[in-house]
Amino acid sequence: MAAELTAQELIAKHRPTLDQALEAIRTRAYWSPHPEHPKAYGENGSLDAAAGKAAFDALLGTRLDLGQPGTDDWVGGEVSPYGVELGVSYPHADLDVLLPAMKAGQRAWRDAGAETRAVVCLEILKRISDRTHEFAHAVMHTSGQAFMMALQAGGPHAQDRGLEAVAYAYAEQVRTPGTAEWTKPQGKRDPLALTKRFTPVPRGIGLVIGCNTFPTWNGYPGLFASLATGNAVLVKPHPRAVLPLALTVQVCRDVLAEAGFDPNLVALAAERPGEGIAKTLATRPEIRIIDYTGSTAFGDWLEANARQAQVYTEKAGVNTVLVESTDSYKGMLSNLAFSLSLYSGQMCTTPQNLLIPRDGIRTDEGHKTFDEVTADLARAVDGLLGDDARANALLGAIVNPDVKARLEAAAGLGEVALASREIGNPEFPDAVVRTPVIVKLDGARKYWEGADADVAYLSECFGPVSFAVAVDSAADALDLLRRTVREKGAMTVGAYTSDTEVEQAVEEVCLEESAQLSLNLTGGVYVNQTAAFSDFHGSGGNPAANAALCDGAFVANRFRVVEVRREA
Repeated sequence: MAAELTAQELIAKHRPTLDQALEAIRTRAYWSPHPEHPKAYGENGSLDAAAGKAAFDALLGTRLDLGQPGTDDWVGGEVSPYGVELGVSYPHADLDVLLPAMKAGQRAWRDAGAETRAVVCLEILKRISDRTHEFAHAVMHTSGQAFMMALQAGGPHAQDRGLEAVAYAYAEQVRTPGTAEWTKPQGKRDPLALTKRFTPVPRGIGLVIGCNTFPTWNGYPGLFASLATGNAVLVKPHPRAVLPLALTVQVCRDVLAEAGFDPNLVALAAERPGEGIAKTLATRPEIRIIDYTGSTAFGDWLEANARQAQVYTEKAGVNTVLVESTDSYKGMLSNLAFSLSLYSGQMCTTPQNLLIPRDGIRTDEGHKTFDEVTADLARAVDGLLGDDARANALLGAIVNPDVKARLEAAAGLGEVALASREIGNPEFPDAVVRTPVIVKLDGARKYWEGADADVAYLSECFGPVSFAVAVDSAADALDLLRRTVREKGAMTVGAYTSDTEVEQAVEEVCLEESAQLSLNLTGGVYVNQTAAFSDFHGSGGNPAANAALCDGAFVANRFRVVEVRREA
């Protein structure tokens, strides 16, 4: 097919951005080409707030025809957590038709080379960035995130993670030279001489299994890591969060076609209600890579059963914060209150267990008892969420009935330090908005050291639920932390301490158990936030995830290097 975008044009346009991304992952310094502020959009072809909202509204009640082969039905049914019926229908695929069509374009995509693939991916990301406001509404009305969070996390932050994956993919592919002249001396005889060519070869079709809460942020790393390394990619969204990833697939297909490649290199696999096609897809022989974010049970199933594929999972964990002492009591409370409240705790990085010595902690305001710390934290959350407009902007909406059920059940697990309350949303009266609950539990060693211990804080309780766990000592807290990370996993660990020995001890636990640690955060950086190009999301070294976003290991096994040798 005739290319409207030549490789040379794309390289000239995007190579500087790729080089900056490569430098950023080398230095781990702050950098982003995607602006966070809503008012940054509206020039150079990007949609401003009004145009983005109009574009989203125009999608409602329509059929999103992607032009992909094998469409045998149209499916949909998304209802926003804010109560809006989206009414968008998507193509349902006959896999026996679609998957062979996806494989057909891989040879040309492979032969294009790492640089061309990278700049095509950057063009896709640029076009998504230009529609950030439109995508923000799509993320908001499928995930329940408040608009500003949907714009930032679902827009520039997700785009950053996608670009980060492209940068790592490019770096790993060019680590080996394309050609080499090999000569081995033979003494008095003529030397042995070979010409060698090394080609990164894709594994096959990558499958991205999307999640409900962060469809783009969690979906883009795997999508772009596989695409940039030469693989076709099939995107299977969560049935309640199809629209953001369907729009992404649409952009991918448009750019691939304009660049002269087969648009079927990226396709959508939407499903009928209750169809549950993820297991069927995951075990198809054509699927050679799987990226998944979601429950531990299904992640474990994928790792055990999708034997033909390289599987990357982000599952559940028990995120823990050790509160031993602090030099900034008010700063600590403020930071924790925000971390517990953001998006109603519906983040895989939100703290769940707060381990606090039952005898209290040292602070810059004097000694604080366990009960004082929990009461002060409850007041900090109440203060943060006391104004309903501010609360709606931070909390968003409860994403599904299961989260609401866990929130309501949590109050029966122990003494409630902070009760959850319902908040009305004037713009979306059907939205379910709830403030967090904090429950006090006993963390005495006798309750959790047994092999069959069944206590609430040893399992993930996803949503706006946190446990203030009274421990006998810092040493006990460290042992409990070690057990939860080792057995249940953790995406994040936090600690507050002014004691050098305690700080070193918690750092050692996290190094040994491969958990990402944040120490003494009291300002505008929170334990449940990570920055692309600098922070690693997950470690791949504990049960919460078998991969990190993003490092070399996340991309390097999506391709293999094949060598062809010839006598010179």
